[in-house]
Formats: sequence, C-alpha cells, structure tokens
Amino acid sequence: MRLDKFVSHATGLPREISKRVVRKKQVQVNGIVVTNAAYQVAATDQVVFDDELLVISGPRYLMLHKPVGYVCATEDGDHPIVLDLLNDMDPQGLSIAGRLDIDTTGLVLLSDDGQWLHRVTSPRHLFAKVYRAQLHSPVDEQTIAAFASGMLLRGEDKPTAPAQCVALADNEAEVTLNEGRYHQVKRMFAACGNHVLALHRLKIGAVTLDADLAPGEYRALTADEIASFQP
Repeated sequence: MRLDKFVSHATGLPREISKRVVRKKQVQVNGIVVTNAAYQVAATDQVVFDDELLVISGPRYLMLHKPVGYVCATEDGDHPIVLDLLNDMDPQGLSIAGRLDIDTTGLVLLSDDGQWLHRVTSPRHLFAKVYRAQLHSPVDEQTIAAFASGMLLRGEDKPTAPAQCVALADNEAEVTLNEGRYHQVKRMFAACGNHVLALHRLKIGAVTLDADLAPGEYRALTADEIASFQP
C-alpha cells in the first residue's frame, strides 16, 4: 500500500493532507523519515506519524438500508450519497457493492476489501438478488413466463438471463435476478407493459437486509454473512 494511503486510512486524514505530511518529513517508516508519498508500505513495516505508531484495522464489511434520494456513489455534485449516512464512521476507502438507483431502497453492501467486493459483484459468481416491486398493474401469467424465459430489452443484443417473478397481493411482485443490468427490474416490467412504482432490494446472495435497520441505518456484517460470498 502507498504510504500516503496508509497514513490516510490509519488517521482518517484526507489523501491530499496525508501526502502533505509525508512531504513535510512528518512520517517515518522503520525509524527512517520517508518523503515519497508513493513509497510502498510492507505488512511488517512500522509507520510513525508525529511520534504516534499508526495501525490500520482490518477490512470493514457493512450492510446499509438505503433510503430514497441517495445515490450509490462515492461522490456526486447533485445528490446526497450513501456514504453520507455513515455519520459515526470514516468512509475513507469504502466502496459500494450492489448499487441501487436513487429512487430504489433496500440492501446495499459496502467494504474496503477489494477482492471481496469483486466476488460480490462479479457476474460469474451468480449471487442472486431479490427485490420487492410495487407495480401499476397486477402481474399476469405472461409476465411470469417472460421473466422465466428471458427477454431482449430495448437497446441490447443479448436476452436477459432467466429470472423468477412471483405475484404477490396488492399489485406487488417479488423478483429474483442472477445479473444486474442497468435499471433491469424496471425495464423488464416495462417490456411487459407494466410500470414499477417503487422498488426495494431484500437480499444479495445469502445476506438479507436486517429487519431492525430503519432507512438510513447500517450495521457490520456478521462473520457468516461475510463468508457467504467466499468461493
């Protein structure tokens, strides 16, 4: 890991300030002042900043109940981002797995473990995603069959993978996908002549949104939840 990134993660300082303190000779590695921000820190190195030994804690794994109005991005000039909801945690280094549209609610996973994030999002691992959709009209048998067989969406040259659509009461449906195309649930219902009024994600793989989390709240994943995405 780069020295400036190490300092940033260990102290919570922004990356640019971390670069500055390195260049100002305020950081030592194994007792030697290092001014190169790109210096690669090894796992056995001891890094000291202003006479304080820096330690990076282990990777973080979180589930968040995303509310309407937030975008799944690390920065956005027009809308609040989901990282803004982590009000008692330093969001530095966290990335988002399983992004949702601004008007879609539900389960979002975050971590600073890049390999774990890749497993969660990689299409080849086929971690199913479960959604609850509120619709303009009830689900008919033709829609259920179209989801199950796959459909060619406008502007694409490859049909969707088979998906499960289960009709529920009050113009609702539960949808299970094994892929994550752009606005996929909304576009699939639109292709069937229906309109999604509200969309909520319940589950990714074996991880279900904690019913105790109100919109905007989050918690750490359990060891079993983290391990469920292992190969």
